[in-house]
Amino acid sequence: MSVSLAAAQFERQYAEYRRSKTVWTVLFWALFAVCFVVSLAVTRFDVVALVEGLPRTTDFIVKMIPPIGWSTFGEDVGEWYWGIGKWLNSLLNTLLMAYLATVLGTTIGGALSFLAARNLVKSYAVYWITRRVLEIARTVPDIVWALLFVLAFGIGPLAGVLAITVHTLGAQGKLFAEVNENVSPLPIEGIRSAGGNWLHEMRYGVLPQALPNYMSYTFWRIELNVRSATIVGFVGAGGIGHDLFTSIQLLYFADAGAILLIVVATIMGIDMLSERYRHRLIGKEQLSQ
Repeated sequence: MSVSLAAAQFERQYAEYRRSKTVWTVLFWALFAVCFVVSLAVTRFDVVALVEGLPRTTDFIVKMIPPIGWSTFGEDVGEWYWGIGKWLNSLLNTLLMAYLATVLGTTIGGALSFLAARNLVKSYAVYWITRRVLEIARTVPDIVWALLFVLAFGIGPLAGVLAITVHTLGAQGKLFAEVNENVSPLPIEGIRSAGGNWLHEMRYGVLPQALPNYMSYTFWRIELNVRSATIVGFVGAGGIGHDLFTSIQLLYFADAGAILLIVVATIMGIDMLSERYRHRLIGKEQLSQ
């Protein structure tokens, strides 16, 4: 008798769960549809205008690639890349800006990530304040940080490095904190029971578990920061972005196309190199072959 009552109770509870799940699913998709329609209305998204505007986009891209003939291929490419020496020098400045900003931002953000992980700090006030600091750092776009630092320190790479560093420490601190909150507590408890302090717990309990994810996010961030270093050049932060902005301003579309190809090739190379190193780090070199 008790078995049948338990079964009946289970059936009622399961039916209530199914009804509740159905209601919440319907509400979710209804809200999704409403938000989608409102977004189309507010942004004035028009498929007809999109289709009509695509050819103009193609025309702009075509202007960025000058005529190149097979018989005069070398001469045409040489003329297209007339400023290759200056552009490569600017690219080097951009790469160094991205590298320095990644190192500084990742170091500072990584240190703050331990204080931004709820499972690693006892004080809720420290956790809350650190989280808000990281949010401010990453919420403000890096180009806005660049404008502020250009006003403070003048035109040049320093403003770009500082802008990307601030945004990087906010993003890396958030990502690293999420990794920290998902580590196993067993090593930490073992170190604590052996008499280790908080720094020992972080160094020997958390860091070995989180390091592969740290490295993966860092390589990904380097790629992002190369793009960011290019963009902040638009507001006077130096690098190849300044050359790109000048070319577009002066309507030198062929120069802009050449510079864009250099940036794209550079990012592709960084992505392939970082992928190989990341696979080697986690012991999966065969994935890169």
